Amino acid sequence: MAETQQVHNSSNDEEESPEPEMSRSSRRFKASNMSFVEMVNMVDILKRADYDGKYGPYTNPNERKVKIMTKVVKSLRRNFGVRRSKEQLRKRWSDLKLREQDQYRKIKKVVLKSYVQVVVPKSSHFTSDSAQWLIQEIMFCSRDLDLIKEKTKEIVQGLKKMIDVLGRI
Repeated sequence: MAETQQVHNSSNDEEESPEPEMSRSSRRFKASNMSFVEMVNMVDILKRADYDGKYGPYTNPNERKVKIMTKVVKSLRRNFGVRRSKEQLRKRWSDLKLREQDQYRKIKKVVLKSYVQVVVPKSSHFTSDSAQWLIQEIMFCSRDLDLIKEKTKEIVQGLKKMIDVLGRI
């Protein structure tokens, strides 16, 4: 009788197949909840880049959207170490706008105020990770500032040319 039970148990073990192995690409973008700060980052990029195309006709809107979503994926990876697929982010964006309007309003307020919630550890010691993060943030801000300066110079030069042309008339 013990032998038949053992045979029965072993046959049950064989029937229960292990979970199928997921491909590497499926494991890579495992769906998980987005933190509020991640959503703020995503919404900020999508709003600044006019992802929904509210501010003008674009020649290749789909191509433009793909480029914008690539920026979001890279930003989330860089800032939070989270890998998300473009499809997941598109769905999350749609859910925020259509189903989760209260949360979307909260996120928009944070984005409009340019308020970023930074969690500071209680100890006053910097870790190498936090120092590296701060250095990276400073570098990004510096790069953005340089771009703004360049664009401002271009605008000023364009205005000077317009004034010269108008002065000749």
